[in-house]
Amino acid sequence: MSEDRPPFPPFTRESALRKVQAAEDAWNTRDPHRVASAYTPDSTWRNRETFVRGREEIVAFLTRKWERERDYALRKSLWAFEGNRIAVRFQYEWHDAEGQFWRSYGNELWEFDERGLMSRREASINDVAIAESDRRIHGPRPLDEHGVDIPLG
Repeated sequence: MSEDRPPFPPFTRESALRKVQAAEDAWNTRDPHRVASAYTPDSTWRNRETFVRGREEIVAFLTRKWERERDYALRKSLWAFEGNRIAVRFQYEWHDAEGQFWRSYGNELWEFDERGLMSRREASINDVAIAESDRRIHGPRPLDEHGVDIPLG
């Protein structure tokens, strides 16, 4: 089975946008195995203060994350790209076991191998408590009848 994950570097604006949307779509499934399959087997991560290496650790990390961050819903947007690197900014919303809602803001730096798999991910994230009535993200990004993103208000 091929592990190729198009689009491949070097990225154009169009291919970088496709890569960002594919990542958002995968993370919104909250399926740790699906997400981990987009990374090289020895991928390295820094996520906040946590350092992760390899797909098995990615799966374990994401499993713990989504047990804690309930009803997680994410939006990513392209910030910059060059060669085999992409920078994104993102927001996601979730609630904890006590019912407190949170909006998490962050930036990620991504580096890809020649097959389009992510070999490095660095994420800086801050959490802000919000009221449920202040939520803006309710599940995966809505699409119109042609499969095109509907902008968030």
